Amino acid sequence: MRVDILSKEYPPAVYGGAGVHVAELVRALRSRGDLEVQVRCFGAPRDEADTTAYADLVELTAANAAIATLGVDLLMAQDCVGADLVHSHTWYANFGGHLASLLGGMPHVVTAHSLEPMRPWKAEQLGGGYRVSSFAERSAYEGAAGVVAVSAGMRADILRAYPSLDEDRVHVVHNGIDSQLWQKAEDAAVVARHGIDPARPSVIFVGRITRQKGLPYLLRAAAALPPEVQLVLCAGAPDTPEILAEVESLMTELRSGRDGVVWIPEMLPRHEVVALLSAATVFACPSVYEPLGIVNLEAMACELAVVATATGGIPEVVVDGETGWLVPIEQVEDGSGTPVDPDAFVATLAAALTEAVSDPERARQMGVAGRERAIAHFSWESIGDRTMAVYQQVLGAT
Repeated sequence: MRVDILSKEYPPAVYGGAGVHVAELVRALRSRGDLEVQVRCFGAPRDEADTTAYADLVELTAANAAIATLGVDLLMAQDCVGADLVHSHTWYANFGGHLASLLGGMPHVVTAHSLEPMRPWKAEQLGGGYRVSSFAERSAYEGAAGVVAVSAGMRADILRAYPSLDEDRVHVVHNGIDSQLWQKAEDAAVVARHGIDPARPSVIFVGRITRQKGLPYLLRAAAALPPEVQLVLCAGAPDTPEILAEVESLMTELRSGRDGVVWIPEMLPRHEVVALLSAATVFACPSVYEPLGIVNLEAMACELAVVATATGGIPEVVVDGETGWLVPIEQVEDGSGTPVDPDAFVATLAAALTEAVSDPERARQMGVAGRERAIAHFSWESIGDRTMAVYQQVLGAT
């Protein structure tokens, strides 16, 4: 049986949770030994068997980014003919999977890592291309033989965004974590090189600078933290100049009133991220939209307690009072995830972070419990098995 997996991101070009998911899922599926897995991804050639990369069409160099994406999808679709099933990830590759299914007659499975209707701020980044990406995603979801949601919260969002979908076609298969790659490993040299004082408590954030990650709320909350607490931000790849400017302004304001604010804008190798997580007191995830949140699993696997927004799939990962603190949020119902009362959300976030750093022993115990939970419930082997079960169900229904 041949499965073609389509994704914009694939190692070494991975910048978000979807790319991590695809890389680990491919590894888990290939290790089974009963599948031929062909990977089709965007970008430069990869030095990996059964993996084909597709560069943007030169004819679309000056086109809107969404149109250039559809050009790559066309190239992918024609090469999928002959597969028994195609499985696409994110809107970037969804339309390629949809076209491949129409062209080759094989079923198409979509994994939902995010939803365009839930990210209206992307219109800032893509302009009219946001309408194109929304069209591509809707066409793929409504035409798919199966849709995989990475959390029950995401499943509810899918059915709300695309009400014409048959509920029986939407399955929950969580994201996972490799607990061997992600485990506590202290490295004093890495910590020192980034200007972090290991003797002081610290709050760490890891993520892209995008509206959904809620970094501006964290920067506002950090102003209320005890003065000895450091804030470590591994934050880069801004979606737009506007969100970057907002973060820079808040960062300048925060640094004017406290020291120990460390901003690392470049993407770090995994061993350095692990070292920084291992040195921190608590991990902060202030997201206003998060289908599941692999970053929380990575922090938990490194024995780090988590303070996270109680939204999307996060409550399916972080157990309040056991592996961390969940921060309640009331959100505007326009798909943006914006808090109804931003000041109240910032204050509640600050209070939870303060509680976490003020009792480092309790935070340490929650971190240990978090690793145990990550291992028990989110292994990639089990997720590969559950994904295979979806394939079999879809194939059996066609």
